[in-house]
Amino acid sequence: MKLPLVVAITGATGVIYGIEMLRVLKDLGQETHLILSESAGLNISLETEHELDYVKSLADVCYKNKDVGAALASGSFRTRGMIVAPCTIKTLSAIANSFTYNLIARAADVTLKERRSLVLMVRETPLHQGHLELMSKAASCGAVILPPMPAFYHKPQTIMDLVHQSIGKALDQVGVEHNLFRRWSGHGRTEPTLRVAK
Repeated sequence: MKLPLVVAITGATGVIYGIEMLRVLKDLGQETHLILSESAGLNISLETEHELDYVKSLADVCYKNKDVGAALASGSFRTRGMIVAPCTIKTLSAIANSFTYNLIARAADVTLKERRSLVLMVRETPLHQGHLELMSKAASCGAVILPPMPAFYHKPQTIMDLVHQSIGKALDQVGVEHNLFRRWSGHGRTEPTLRVAK
């Protein structure tokens, strides 16, 4: 049985990461359960041309962030993991400190306690020491800190190429197969042959 993947979209800039991830996962036939923070809807309208209903339609199940009694709030509800894309510092702080005041924080806490993959695409810059300490604390609990940092070895031609590389890296962490970007396979030089002394 293919377990569902939890995707949370918070109010940080970069909501396109979460939206495009949902679209890709839908195309791949991966069941998704979506949680939208209260601020995510505002950023969707500010940063994209998408309607909130369209974003919700990309997921198989959509939860209200205030619904702390939802299925995702219990470890007995099995998932393959959770990705927060993008992840605000506020959400990072709640997760790092086990402050489960909403469903995103609770579902993330459940993901950690059940030893499932939790990927946090933290979106903030520059970072002060408090931010770094929160990342370190979340990582020590088992979270993967994966800020959407663009790479260029795959020779991106569009902004969406950059988005795909970042969400592809996140999907790698939860074991979802994809072809979102060209993977590095070496620089083409022949590696020196090791010689064994006789």
